[in-house]
Amino acid sequence: MKTLKLIVAGIILLSSSAIHAQVSVNVNLGAPPSWGPVGYSNVDYYYLPDVEAYYDIRASKFIYFGGGKWIRSRYLPGPYRNYDLYSGYKVVLNDYHGSRPYGNFKNHKVKYYKGYHGAPQRSIGSKGNNNYKESKKNDNHDNGGHDKGNGGHDKGKGNGGHGKH
Repeated sequence: MKTLKLIVAGIILLSSSAIHAQVSVNVNLGAPPSWGPVGYSNVDYYYLPDVEAYYDIRASKFIYFGGGKWIRSRYLPGPYRNYDLYSGYKVVLNDYHGSRPYGNFKNHKVKYYKGYHGAPQRSIGSKGNNNYKESKKNDNHDNGGHDKGNGGHDKGKGNGGHGKH
C-alpha cells in the first residue's frame, strides 16, 4: 500500500511539472519584435518595403528571395545587415494568415515600393532596449545552407540584421 501511494504521488508530481513546463515554454511564442509597430496583436507577417522582405512574427524569421528561392532566416541578407528596423517602415499584413506571404510579392512590391511610408508608426520598443542582443552570440542561419561564400555573414557589421545599435 505504501508503494502504491509513492507511485501515485510520483505521477502527480511528474504530471504537474510537465504541465508547468509546457505553459512556460509557450508563453513567448509569436511575440512581435521590439521594432514592430504598436497596435497590431493578431498579425502574422510584416512586409518590409525597403528590403523587399517579409518578417514572420510566429517563427521570428525574415523571408526574402535569394538564389532563385524564398529563404527563411533569423537575419536579413548581407546587403541589409545594417538596415535600421526601428525607423524602416513596416507594412502590417493583417489580412493574411497563411504560410507564404510572398505569394503576393509582385503586388506588394508595386504597392509598397522601396522608400514607401504610410501612416506614421511607433515601435513597440526602443533601439537602446531591444531583444536581439543574443543574435550577436550566434550568427548561424536557419535556411538550410542556402547562403553562398561566407555563409551570408558580413563579419564586422555586427548586428545580425536587427537594427543599428
